[in-house]
Amino acid sequence: MAPVTPGLAAAPVPFRRLVLVELRKVVDTRSGRWLLLSAGLLVGLFEVALLLSVTIQALAVSFEDFAAGAGGITSVFLPVLGILLVTSEWGQRTAMVTFALEPRRIRVVLAKLAVGLVLTLVTVGFMVAVATIGTGVAAVARPGLASWDVGVEGFAGYLVVQALTMTVGFALACLTLSSPAAIVTFFLYWGALPLVLYTLQGLFPAFEDAAPWINFQSALDPVRTWTLDSGEQWGQLLVGGALWIGVPLALGLWRILRAEVK
Repeated sequence: MAPVTPGLAAAPVPFRRLVLVELRKVVDTRSGRWLLLSAGLLVGLFEVALLLSVTIQALAVSFEDFAAGAGGITSVFLPVLGILLVTSEWGQRTAMVTFALEPRRIRVVLAKLAVGLVLTLVTVGFMVAVATIGTGVAAVARPGLASWDVGVEGFAGYLVVQALTMTVGFALACLTLSSPAAIVTFFLYWGALPLVLYTLQGLFPAFEDAAPWINFQSALDPVRTWTLDSGEQWGQLLVGGALWIGVPLALGLWRILRAEVK
């Protein structure tokens, strides 16, 4: 056996390996598997229902109709998956092992975020695949009624919005380190709070100019339609992103770096 040199530090874990490990954790846990299975099942049921509807009633349907259905369902599940990437580590008390193998906690968090972005790309790929199959079957069942029109700008905007939405859930997970708390907070934060801001904007005209800078959902509208073409829109997007994502993520990272692992 080769002698061990005193004081020789072990080689750091490659970041690529951390990403692969975190990616495997997504399907290794029961919550992750059931979440993926539920999302796939709901998308399948929706696409079959849409296909039967347009076939029986001889309705016109497009590629974007199938894609929108799959995208709408996965947009609910993806942030939850981003939350579980963080909170499952603490809820199942595996953080001690993880941080023992990789003491630099920031690299672990960044690996989890990278996995979330990879899953966002996979979600969009899944959406395109499902929409292609649905449109193809509709074109065979009802020739002339199925359209293959694809809005590339719409898909680009969807990808960016999905990535940002997942990051919001990820940031809240870092802040709470609890699955139930992060999920409830996300739907209140991302669903209810923008409605309150829209209501205030309608009730108080003086708030109308400030609202687009505070309401991140409003700032994302040009991104969804891929019409982000002015300095003011870019400014609103950056300011809103800093408030809605940057602040909770920074506080969450601070908490993770200082938290006592049990």
